Amino acid sequence: MLLFLKRCTLVGAALAASLALSGPVNGTTAAQAQAYPSRPITIIVTFPPGGGTDLLARKLGERLHKSLGQAVIVDNRPGASGNIGARAVAYARADGHTLLMANSSFAINPGVYRDLGFDPKGDLAPVANVGFVPSVVVTAADSDIASLQQVLQVRSEPALAFASCGNGTPQHLTAEMLHQVSGVSLLHIPYRGCGPALNDVAAGQVPVGIVTLSSASALIASGHLRALAVTSPQRSPVLPQVPTVAQILGQPFELDQWHGLLAPSHTPPAVLQRLNNAVQQAVAEPALQQELLALGYTPQAPDAQASVQGFRDRVWGDIDRFGRLAGTMGLQVD
Repeated sequence: MLLFLKRCTLVGAALAASLALSGPVNGTTAAQAQAYPSRPITIIVTFPPGGGTDLLARKLGERLHKSLGQAVIVDNRPGASGNIGARAVAYARADGHTLLMANSSFAINPGVYRDLGFDPKGDLAPVANVGFVPSVVVTAADSDIASLQQVLQVRSEPALAFASCGNGTPQHLTAEMLHQVSGVSLLHIPYRGCGPALNDVAAGQVPVGIVTLSSASALIASGHLRALAVTSPQRSPVLPQVPTVAQILGQPFELDQWHGLLAPSHTPPAVLQRLNNAVQQAVAEPALQQELLALGYTPQAPDAQASVQGFRDRVWGDIDRFGRLAGTMGLQVD
């Protein structure tokens, strides 16, 4: 983790360079950016209070308040896998004062729901990513399962059961991705959230769980769960001793949940850029980086994906990728 934080001291320089490369803006866009924000900003969170995404929005909101000079209000609107909150932002005034804090479930929903009530690519504009949370494959501490390799080699009937955070979640899709690359078939036991799934895995009621690292880190640290692998492309700084699925498979494998801000489409580009700058500056703060790591998040690095275009490419690409995967799985909700 110390190495990770040392690397992050370079964030300020990298951020300054990236902003310099953005080039000059004309008088109109400069005036829009200078006038923004003119009133409090509302961040609509698609999950209940107290969860990881909610805490992330509140910690980010504190920094945006300081840098942008306006109050930031967190408005929790859970339900319909995040579609209720996303719909509210899709139809909000496109001036940057109403934002959506969402995660990768936003990109999964278009492939799962027949009618979202809005067009994800047409009605919303990605602004900036804050951090990533991989999923982690876990088993009870006293389980006979010692490695992910052991899970992937199972060819039993009935299939080995795994608990997930719910139907259509990134953890559900992770199992399908494992099936596609290894041939393993796992029996899906969906739960209403990661918490109940973790409890049953820790108790030995279900042999394996695929859950978010942020939800499982405390039980792993306390010795109630054994972590087998993480789904991020590189090892997580939260669990540096745990291998990635890609390392175990010897081939690319990645499902790293992003958590970022989106705005209504047609929000002026200068406003999107000012928001992106503010988020990048917030994520560059060592104090926020420590808070994100404590919550199980890996902060967004100051690379090309941190830009407005980079985050847009990520979100739109995930919508396409997860749509194909949901089609293969036959996942659909009316």
